[in-house]
Amino acid sequence: MKKTCLMIARCLALATVSLAPAVCQAGSDNYNRAVATFDAVMECYGDERLPLFRETYPFDDQLKVTYLSNEEQADQQKRYSYLWPFSGSLSAVAAIWDARLDPRFGQVLEQQVRPGLEMYFDSVRTPAAYSSYLNTAPASDRFYDDNIWIGLDFTDLYRLTRDPRYLEQAKLVWRFIESGIDNQLGYGIYWCEQKKNGKNTCSNAPGSVYAAKLYLVTGDSSYLRTAVRLYEWTRTNLQDPTDGLYFDNKSLDGTIGRAKFAYNSGQMMQASALLYRLTGEEHYLREARRLAAACYEHFFAAPSQPGRRYRVFTPGNVWFTAIMVRGFIELYGIDYDRRYIDAIQENLDQAWTNGMREENGLFNDNWTGQTRNESKWLLTQFAMAEMYARLALIDAEE
Repeated sequence: MKKTCLMIARCLALATVSLAPAVCQAGSDNYNRAVATFDAVMECYGDERLPLFRETYPFDDQLKVTYLSNEEQADQQKRYSYLWPFSGSLSAVAAIWDARLDPRFGQVLEQQVRPGLEMYFDSVRTPAAYSSYLNTAPASDRFYDDNIWIGLDFTDLYRLTRDPRYLEQAKLVWRFIESGIDNQLGYGIYWCEQKKNGKNTCSNAPGSVYAAKLYLVTGDSSYLRTAVRLYEWTRTNLQDPTDGLYFDNKSLDGTIGRAKFAYNSGQMMQASALLYRLTGEEHYLREARRLAAACYEHFFAAPSQPGRRYRVFTPGNVWFTAIMVRGFIELYGIDYDRRYIDAIQENLDQAWTNGMREENGLFNDNWTGQTRNESKWLLTQFAMAEMYARLALIDAEE
């Protein structure tokens, strides 16, 4: 399988792109960068036998992940990545395919990504959904947010291709999401099916985006009503009134987890922009703009390098940043104000040339390029590919 993966990866790199860091022209090379990054992932993380990926590079068979709610499962050695990092492959391929309708990425989707994704699919428990680890292993927890990211990608793929299989899968995943909604705390989606002790922004904000997108592709008004209701629940329960950003979660006892992550506020930005598109109600647009300014202030640091025009993304979880970028792009599609897009572009240009990207084509997680990660996480790489692809789509539309 590794040879197969490498052949696919080489096929994808039709436009020759060196894996060694090099100076690239801004804007027009976003697509080539996305392809080259995906190519590097296939080579460094691919498995010899199955359409799956390792979680880290170099591979660490003693890896203990920190993002599960189940310590026992986290302690178990895993040969392959968990669902969350793997799902980044679906997001990256969908974004690259959207940026340029190259049928080769349809082949990668059908021959590599979807077969691998189905190895996480759990049809034993109902409603069916994707588990946090492979379905050939002992039953693992099922996370609502993990499934939302996958459902969003299938919805986007249906919008792009009108292939009914993708819409069918998006609706199937949505049924699982609906099973995680109840009236505890007044409404809202839980985080984990097996640990229903609180409700998180990371399930409710993208849940609103997901429902809004399902409405866009189906015209079924029940999705729009759910999108609005999830949005309002999240604003009421988890928004910090001082700066407009979003806290992480609310426990069933009412305790607020006050951490602030880029993807949470970014998804509420995207939900606001989408709901403005769908309803025309100005308060959604005002909120999207308020969140854009707040995210730029909080999740971008002051420039630390001479010659920088814009703030630098704060170090940390690069995938969180990529999900925030979705919100900025959604807003840009309404007001065409390039200031945030230009800031994102500068960060991605610098990442390509300043040492954040290494000779093997993989990225560290510090946007200044001043530190290295000995172990590079799979999802970081897919997030970088996704961001380059999403900016490539803007290039194509301008």
